[in-house]
Amino acid sequence: MASSSSTISAMLVPAAVLLSFLMVASANNFYLDFDTSWGGNRTKILNNGELLTLSLDNSSGSGVQSKRDFLFGKIDMQIKLVPNNSAGTVTTYFLSSQGQYWDELDFEFLGNLSGQPYTVHTNVITQGKGNREQQFYMWFDPTADFHTYSFLWNPQYVLFSVDGTPIREFKNLETSGVPYPNKQVMKVYASIWDGDSWATEGGKVKIDWSQAPFIAAYRNFTTYACIMSNGTTCGGFNSSFYSSNNSSWYTQQLDSASQAKLKWVQDNYMIYNYCTDTKRFNGTVPTECTVSN
Repeated sequence: MASSSSTISAMLVPAAVLLSFLMVASANNFYLDFDTSWGGNRTKILNNGELLTLSLDNSSGSGVQSKRDFLFGKIDMQIKLVPNNSAGTVTTYFLSSQGQYWDELDFEFLGNLSGQPYTVHTNVITQGKGNREQQFYMWFDPTADFHTYSFLWNPQYVLFSVDGTPIREFKNLETSGVPYPNKQVMKVYASIWDGDSWATEGGKVKIDWSQAPFIAAYRNFTTYACIMSNGTTCGGFNSSFYSSNNSSWYTQQLDSASQAKLKWVQDNYMIYNYCTDTKRFNGTVPTECTVSN
């Protein structure tokens, strides 16, 4: 969770002014886009920068972080998760800022015994406050092939999607007193690590180290986003940006078809929702749960 802690008061700037800073940043070269943050040679970049693999053994996991900082964007990554017995492992793809009051958007993939489904664990942390977990099973085997996991992060809401299907949204409810991630820049991170104290069946199923190394693969990292330059202003600008579809993410909201897909996922594949866990919150739930609904 390391990133530049520089902030800008984005919501205080008129939308037209902010849009003038936006640029398309679309790339598919891990050499150019990421630095190894830990794990040494357990991080491998292959195929001329097109493929990233992260591995976990009984000595260490591994991770990378983006070279650039972002404030709002549509950020995609294709991931192929650890196959076979992945119990106790945690593979991640997330955005995070720095500092005591950091913001963070999480995809965490919790391994399981062979033949059992992965748990897709999501969380939203704003100004250092989290406890907003929602968990899902997928409608496919995420270890058999690559699938696209996406954040759409704009001033109105955050949308988590899988292969273009929305699974979770977090709306901007600042007017109701709920902090929203709109002032701190965030880096993109990916990692794999030992989480067997909690990841699989609450820690009951431990890692079988005879199966190591555990390897997750990443490709097709793509962003349409605001890139921060020197931590204070957005750098670069493509004059065709306004007329391209690449800018639609900045004002996008869920249409009726997307709302129906979101409901389908949450009705059929959600296995935990903090908004319904009244016992956890002493008989009540966080404000955004009641306002959103």
